[in-house]
Amino acid sequence: MPAYNKLVRDHIPEIIAATGKNYSTRILDQEEFIKELKKKSLEELEEYINANNNDEALEELADLLEVIHSLAESHGASIETVEELRRKKAGQRGGFKEKVF
Repeated sequence: MPAYNKLVRDHIPEIIAATGKNYSTRILDQEEFIKELKKKSLEELEEYINANNNDEALEELADLLEVIHSLAESHGASIETVEELRRKKAGQRGGFKEKVF
């Protein structure tokens, strides 16, 4: 059985079980969880960077956003709090819409 040793979405064990394959899991403590979410964010960002078309890019952005939601919660905040911080920074410093380089 290959060992993946990485954070997976909540329903992945059920999906694996439905195929009849064996697996083992454990629940991470909070410190480990944040560490693994950070790794997962890099993994998802790399997959976005390597996307070959808009559909793939959007799928990977959705995955990255899921990780960001979990990270916000892990730091005791809601995604709405993160969004408010984003809006505040955009108001003060701008966004990236004008493509300034």
